[in-house]
This record gives sequence, C-alpha cells and structure tokens, in this order.
Amino acid sequence: MFSLTSAFSQLRLHAAPSKAPSGVPLTLVRHRTQLSPRKVKWTKRQKGIIPIPTGGSTRGTTLAFGEWGIRIRGNGARFTGKQLETVRELIKRKLKVIKGAKVFLRVFPDIPVCIKGNETRMGKGKGTFEFWATRVPTGRVLFEIGGAPIREELARDTLRQASNKLPVLTEFISKSSPPRLGNLIITPEESETEVEKEDLGTDNSTPTHVPPISAA
Repeated sequence: MFSLTSAFSQLRLHAAPSKAPSGVPLTLVRHRTQLSPRKVKWTKRQKGIIPIPTGGSTRGTTLAFGEWGIRIRGNGARFTGKQLETVRELIKRKLKVIKGAKVFLRVFPDIPVCIKGNETRMGKGKGTFEFWATRVPTGRVLFEIGGAPIREELARDTLRQASNKLPVLTEFISKSSPPRLGNLIITPEESETEVEKEDLGTDNSTPTHVPPISAA
C-alpha cells in the first residue's frame, strides 16, 4: 500500500535538479569600436578645448607614410572613434582592388567622453562613459594612403568620398604639398642670393668688376 513516508523517501533519493546554465556573460561595452585604447588609467577626463596652433611647429601637417592624404583646412574639431572607423572602412573598401594598398590613420581617439542623461539636474558628479574621441587642430593630417602605386584620380575620388563623412573641411595633399601652420600655408623661402639677383638685375654670366684702362 502506498504510504506518505515511502513517497518522501523516494524524493530524497533523487538528486536535486541542476541550475540552468546562465546566458553569455556581458562583456560588451556600449558604443565600443575597434579604435579604442587598450589600457586607460582614468576613465573620466575633463572636456577640454580644441588646440590652436599658436606656435611655429608644423609637425603632423605633412605626409609621413603614404603618397596621398587629407588634412583639415577649416577649423579644428573633435572626432569620435565611430567617425574615424567609418571613414577608414570606406577607404579600405575603395582601395581593395589595389593589391598592397594601405590606409594610415594619423590621429587616434584616446579621450573618454562622458554624457549625462536627459532631464538630469546639475551636480551629483560626472556622467557615465559614452564613447572615445580625439581633438584635432587645424592643418593636421587625418588619413594617408600608400603602400602601392595608386593613381591620383583614384586617390582623389576615394579621399573625396571619405571627407564627405567628416564634420570638417579638408584638402587633398601629396608628398610635394607644403606644410601648414594653422590657416597659413608655409612655402619654401627663396635663398638670399636669388633675392639679391632680382634686386640688382645682374647674372653670374656678366662680370661685375671692370678692370681700369691704363693710360698710353
């Protein structure tokens, strides 16, 4: 005859059901792109301003790795990692037909940007991390292409489409393009000898000293 005690004894013999396996651990970061620093000491930083090239340095305004490139012609701006990654993927897709072509990114988003939610009162600390960005001044080179012979027509068309996705005015440059200091283009100065020739109207082929005529 079935009894209540035997039923409880059978329940004790059976093992407890195992816990259902949990889902995939959340290891993703919101708005994370491939362009992000690997190690960061401080995840929150001051907003800062766009640097203005007030000194005489022209570093970063000419090509260093490729044959063609684009640089900022208008005012400087802050670029997000998503914007730079989108432009880089566009250039790589356009140059895929050329074997050995490479894309060189001259700036990198290493500044964390924090944003507060809408309708949030002032105070109570800084907002949470949102995305990575970088501040680029006027005249700085953004992208370069090279690594293989690339026709100028293809380079111009590719970089033109890339510049349309950027929030600034850009210009197409080559290896022979002069450096830029803010909004000023620095051209190579003429040597002093050439300036003196233009002022005096003389040439090396004509003698500048006439020997005196001796009396007979």
